[in-house]
Amino acid sequence: MSRISISGRRQFALRSLTAAVALGTGLLASVPAAAQAAYPSKTITMIVPFSAGGTTDILARIVSQALTAELGQSVIVDNRAGAGGNIGGQAAARATADGYTLFMGTVGTHAINATLYKKMPFDPIKDFAPLTRVANVPNLLVANPKQPFKNVKELIAYAKAHPGELNFGSSGNGSSIHLSGELFKTMAKVDMQHVPYKGSAPAVTDLLGNQIAIMFDNMPSAIQHVRSGKLRPIAVTTAKRSPELPDVPTIAESGVPGYEATSWFGLFAPAGTPPAVVARLNTAIVKVLAKADVKKKINEQGAEVYSETPEQFSAFIQKESVKWGKVVRESGASVD
Repeated sequence: MSRISISGRRQFALRSLTAAVALGTGLLASVPAAAQAAYPSKTITMIVPFSAGGTTDILARIVSQALTAELGQSVIVDNRAGAGGNIGGQAAARATADGYTLFMGTVGTHAINATLYKKMPFDPIKDFAPLTRVANVPNLLVANPKQPFKNVKELIAYAKAHPGELNFGSSGNGSSIHLSGELFKTMAKVDMQHVPYKGSAPAVTDLLGNQIAIMFDNMPSAIQHVRSGKLRPIAVTTAKRSPELPDVPTIAESGVPGYEATSWFGLFAPAGTPPAVVARLNTAIVKVLAKADVKKKINEQGAEVYSETPEQFSAFIQKESVKWGKVVRESGASVD
């Protein structure tokens, strides 16, 4: 009898231990799911691949402030400028894919650079999880008021009379600002010198000081200087005039028919970010972009708010890559 009792107790203990291990394993397996459900539980960093004060930075700070309130956790901006956005892009692509690092990408980082640069430190398609576009932005052709031209026709005439002497600044090689200028050179058949900067803000500073003559700047970083009279608006790069500057003509209607160049900005997470986190971020970003105060702040910069699903944003990027890749090849622009 005692032997049977001991054996029974052993079997009972073994079954209890097995059940405990199974329960523990189940609890451990549920930790990641619980952590995702609690997302976010700490500060989120939004990497901006250009310097403070430029359009990418302006939009990032508007959105980060709104997201802080929406998500209940701080969303801070981390400016990592250089190499046409590639330095910041590389940092974001290599970040842990947990939803705590976001990237404010642009048409440059995700549709231009792959063709422009011979060597890329990241793959704009494979290394990122698209969240949503944030805004579409016209580029604005502006000049220092001391320059002798006041419209596109006068600018073209001056450039042809002084080949290679007229310089235009940009936020960096491969940026939409750079390529807007290259496209203008090709279509207007003029010879101008490109001067790249590490972001729009330092380029605008030199433009204000007349160190460079003109710039095809994103409207948000130039519009305040236009309104104050410190910069002269020449034309907008979009197919239609901007509601924020209705008296400024388009380049196409000013003597370069067919010219059109539009910038866009959007948020990404590193590839491999859990789908539940991607969905949470997309929902939060779309929600804040729909808020009246956020839309007003973005519209006042001359930008148009735009949001979509991750799938729609991904398809859009694919098309933009084809479009701008062709522009880069036809312009002959290249960066080693």
